Amino acid sequence: MKKMSQNDNFVYLTFSLTLLLLGTALAQQFFDHSMQQLMQSTTVITLIVAVWGAESSRLVLRRAFIFPVAIIIVAYLGYWLTSSGYGHIHLFLLLIFFISTAAQTAKQVLFTGEINGNKILGAICLYLLMGLIWAIIYTLVELSFANSFGNLNSNQWFILFPDFVYFSFVTITTLGFGDIAPQLPLARFLVYLEAIVGQFYLAILVASLVGASMSSLTKHHEHEQHHEVENKEK
Repeated sequence: MKKMSQNDNFVYLTFSLTLLLLGTALAQQFFDHSMQQLMQSTTVITLIVAVWGAESSRLVLRRAFIFPVAIIIVAYLGYWLTSSGYGHIHLFLLLIFFISTAAQTAKQVLFTGEINGNKILGAICLYLLMGLIWAIIYTLVELSFANSFGNLNSNQWFILFPDFVYFSFVTITTLGFGDIAPQLPLARFLVYLEAIVGQFYLAILVASLVGASMSSLTKHHEHEQHHEVENKEK
């Protein structure tokens, strides 16, 4: 297994998030609902390796033989919480984990090292994590206040979550197809708040990262030119 560092960990995170989004769609279309929990468990472990693994070379989850065991443990814990009527707790734990992962991602993207391709990937990953965080929040709201959103026909979180993943990314990108719509004031507040945050993120943060990257390249080029002039003078 290739050693992972902060220089390339967002490549792994990008793959993990893409796997989650694609796997959620495939599991919803072709398999029963239990596949959703396994899919999410797999991705949670991958996220741990991708984001948190870059901070510690001794992280046990980076050992390949531990990976399947960790997936089974997380999947069983999620299944037990859901079957015991503690689906809210499962979702709340997922929410904490995704927020922590987003914070860890933001820390690496915003406050460490030079801007490079990996940091740009990290900014994209942070955008995807924001969409997933809101999807979990929407699911919690629907479970806590029935009929907060229209055109949904379930009260089980693992059935609602894939629909809210779709709805969240439609909202954060301000597409607004209208097939799922907020009905209660709290739901409406969360929806327009996500749209506002998503647009500000794209307009300010990603643009700033790209601008900083270009500035770094320009400075590097100027430094090389200055070095060449000094060599000629000698």
